[in-house]
Amino acid sequence: MNKIFLETSRVRLTEISRDDWPLLLELDSDPEVMKYLSNARPSTLEEVKAAMERIMKVIEKHHSQFGFWLAYSKENNEFMGWFHFRPGKKTPDDTKNIELGYRLQKKFWGKGYATEVSRALITLGFERYQIDSVFAVTMKANQSSQNVMRKLGMSFVTEYVEEDFPGEDKSAVRFELKRS
Repeated sequence: MNKIFLETSRVRLTEISRDDWPLLLELDSDPEVMKYLSNARPSTLEEVKAAMERIMKVIEKHHSQFGFWLAYSKENNEFMGWFHFRPGKKTPDDTKNIELGYRLQKKFWGKGYATEVSRALITLGFERYQIDSVFAVTMKANQSSQNVMRKLGMSFVTEYVEEDFPGEDKSAVRFELKRS
């Protein structure tokens, strides 16, 4: 198993490596998992490998302080998905305003895992890394992710058009939580 980065009561986050691409391919092969994401369809092997290279660049740039981690159930060591806590794509050098994101297998939806791990990452960011704020973005139609954001104490900031989103309705929402 990869090096442990963070643990909650039910989840273990471990460092990700280039050799973990089969797990991401498995996760991205579920159309429901991909419904609200940029391609709205299962990812191809080439897309997953390209994403893995982008992930590794973020991790290397930020010396594993910010990046992506694999999530495993502590109960049975089952791969659940991944979480990211990193500078935004449009602001890759801003380590004070961090983007929170996650992707979980469907069987782990609706059980509080996203909230539990996200809360631990936010606490780590505010207490250890002294970040100023955490933000998250999702499609306006993705009410489940918005519910997680609200449970974390995040506030709605804006609605906008995100060209990377799939389909005709490209409405995105951004939520934020400030350390202050």
